[in-house]
Amino acid sequence: MSTPTKYIAHEVENKWYKYWMENGYFHSEVDEREPYTIVIPPPNVTGVLHMGHMLNNTIQDVLVRRARLKGFNACWVPGTDHASIATEAKVVAKLKAEGIDKNELSREEFLEHAWEWTHRHGGIILEQLKKLGASCDWERTKFTMDDDMSASVIKVFVDLHQKGHIYRGFRMVNWDPEAKTTLSDEEVIHQERQGHLYYLEYKIEGSDEKLTIATTRPETILGDTGICINPNDERFFHLKGKKAIVPLCDRVVPIIEDEYVDMEFGTGCLKVTPAHDENDKVLGDKHNLEVIDIFNDDASLNSYGMHYEGMDRFEARRQIVKELVEKGILVKTEDHINKIGTSERTGAVVEPKLSDQWFLKMKDLAQPALDAVLEKEVNLVPDKFLNTYRHWMENVRDWNISRQLVWGQQIPAYYFGFGKEDYVVAETKEEALKLAIGKSGNSELSLDSLTQDKDALDTWFSSWLWPISVFNGILEPENEEINYYYPTNDLVTAPEILFFWVARMIIAGYEYRGEKPFNNVYLTGIVRDKQRRKMSKSLGNSPDPLNLISKYGADGVRVGMLLSSPAGNDLMFEEDLCKQGSAFVNKIWNSYKLVDSWEVSEEIEQPEASQIALKWFGAKFQKSLREIEDHYKKYRISDALMTTYKLVWDDYCSWFLEMVKPAFGQPMDATTYRSVKQILENNLKILHPFVPFVSEEIWQTIENRKKEEALIVSSWPEAEEFDGAVVEEFSVASEVISGVRSIRTQKNISYKDQVELQVLDNEGTARTFDPVIEKLGNISSLIYVDQQVQGALSFRVKSNDYFIPIAGAVDVGAEKAKLEEELSYTRGFLKSVEKKLLNERFVNNAPAKVVETEQQKKADAEAKIQAIEASLKALS
Repeated sequence: MSTPTKYIAHEVENKWYKYWMENGYFHSEVDEREPYTIVIPPPNVTGVLHMGHMLNNTIQDVLVRRARLKGFNACWVPGTDHASIATEAKVVAKLKAEGIDKNELSREEFLEHAWEWTHRHGGIILEQLKKLGASCDWERTKFTMDDDMSASVIKVFVDLHQKGHIYRGFRMVNWDPEAKTTLSDEEVIHQERQGHLYYLEYKIEGSDEKLTIATTRPETILGDTGICINPNDERFFHLKGKKAIVPLCDRVVPIIEDEYVDMEFGTGCLKVTPAHDENDKVLGDKHNLEVIDIFNDDASLNSYGMHYEGMDRFEARRQIVKELVEKGILVKTEDHINKIGTSERTGAVVEPKLSDQWFLKMKDLAQPALDAVLEKEVNLVPDKFLNTYRHWMENVRDWNISRQLVWGQQIPAYYFGFGKEDYVVAETKEEALKLAIGKSGNSELSLDSLTQDKDALDTWFSSWLWPISVFNGILEPENEEINYYYPTNDLVTAPEILFFWVARMIIAGYEYRGEKPFNNVYLTGIVRDKQRRKMSKSLGNSPDPLNLISKYGADGVRVGMLLSSPAGNDLMFEEDLCKQGSAFVNKIWNSYKLVDSWEVSEEIEQPEASQIALKWFGAKFQKSLREIEDHYKKYRISDALMTTYKLVWDDYCSWFLEMVKPAFGQPMDATTYRSVKQILENNLKILHPFVPFVSEEIWQTIENRKKEEALIVSSWPEAEEFDGAVVEEFSVASEVISGVRSIRTQKNISYKDQVELQVLDNEGTARTFDPVIEKLGNISSLIYVDQQVQGALSFRVKSNDYFIPIAGAVDVGAEKAKLEEELSYTRGFLKSVEKKLLNERFVNNAPAKVVETEQQKKADAEAKIQAIEASLKALS
């Protein structure tokens, strides 16, 4: 193929992604090779690509592409999550905009709208991932509401219920009044907010005495059913056995005693509202108090709210406080920091609510998953998250798995009567009927007698099966694919869902496969802006990933994302990183154009400088390859990129190509050219995981390739023994070349003009690279001497002195005058610094750091004077 004059990213990206897709390189089938498997953390089906997705999926693609090159049967399974709360909220909002009330629709009618929304907006994010270069096996794309995926969820629910792990209970739950559903504890985000502590007076029945009680939620007094004092609090001994009257509603409630009450908090008395506080519910149960729920499902007040019925809870609070003030019941108000629970999905303030819900017992199920991580059967990278994981798992609570939603897998519980236990759990309604007849003894029951539970299962109850269900391992536990691809190799995800998803997948893995779902969990950091703020739409600080790709190319953005993203640490992202990535891609392209521009001759002998260059770069490549492999092994993907970056930019482009480049207008010997081409191909192989598009473009442009010879399915370079000494020798030689170039620049000696270089070798330096030094320094002759050279410019590398005789090269008189002037100035500067340091008052009173800086100035000036004097002596 002919070499295009300019690298046009979007054209290259479209061309090669289409080529990869058409040739099925991303697709995996069971074969004799060792598998390498990753399952994508399924994004919300109606979501769009954000910077977090960009980072996460770039890392996954790097791992998958490298595995493919290393000969593994790489399988990256993509898919999306039905995201019950988020998706249902969007559908409800759409219906509302059309004048349709969700509550007026049947379940089937609402699901039609939900599926229509999903088909219209779903999967956009997966198409966007293709722009990034994600090499997912798109033929395997799964959705958590696919028929087989839903059947797997239902089967697991039935199984866990039969095992006694799932139960129905009337419990205090987290209620999201905006989504009108329960939330698990992990879906509640606790925040500190400025609030108030309100001191209210309660009358004591049958007396003029009043009792002051502090509360942060005055609206809940309408649900009070008791007052609690500590039995050891002498201040309230006289109230034992008496009753109090709740303000506003005038409800008479008992004064109970319990050591739960903190005598130091507030007034030492506690109002008890069992329906709206988990601790109050415990107290209420213990002392047989009435339970009065004052809220509707949307957190407006119900009939127990009296004249505030229908009012939003926060507005009701303001109005109730106003009434309490008017009636002289509110004694005082103090500022108080409240810890408020908010919904992770909607941001609404969560209400504690008593409700019949389905729960999964977690303690026993969690133990194997805890042991697996503690015993390093599953590795967390970085392991700093180990203690967080252990704390969660050791303190795990039963999982509330039911949601008051339509969108999701409907709970397979069927009711046949009105009793608390008049239900059965089955995979189908037909099976449920058989069980119901058996349980009730009523043979006249029919399918019409059964009513299925209206609630849906928590979205996480489907996604916790993801590594198993994508290979149909629940419905067909011994099928060929689950036995081949499972357990998967690596999971790349965010720390904030370590318990939501990762821990639960490990639990499911041991429960349903008897083994871990993955070997390693790579936990990415959060993408932040340079002010360390988390990127978000609301802050307006998150760039559009597709705009970045359009501007800098997919490869440029991939490099930019990975340049500073160590595992588990937050990425401080700024657009300049993508600019740097794009510059790297252009550097790779332009270096190839240089090689491609060389004419080749079979007649020319290989120059000695080229022989040495090839030996050096071969060793340097192998040294870097070992470092890269070590970084990958330790999941230091950013470091693997940086090692690759430096090898290609610094060693290959800046040094190696200059070493072997033929003189202007001259051809290159064929032997060297063939070796350069082989080196280029090896470079492209290690570059490919990071910059798949430009690497494939160059690979295919070097020569015509067959389908099976594409870079994406070529082979990773083999590690070989290498000469470490030659790498070290070049580090000295490169300093010598830089020294020569520096003098040329300083003294305006043209690079076209040859100069002589004389070396006073004080440490027996290897002379391997002398031909390279001669070529890159444009040295007419390189001579070793045994004493200082007079009348020459000089520099030092290690312990060796290097001299460039200046006869004819520079104006000696002008150079000496310039040095004399610089020497005079430096001596004057030294004198002023010494004067300051001889001032005892300055030394004794100035900060130590300031004195230290002046001392360093003195040392630097003395060293500079010594160097100038040596240069003047050499010119004499």
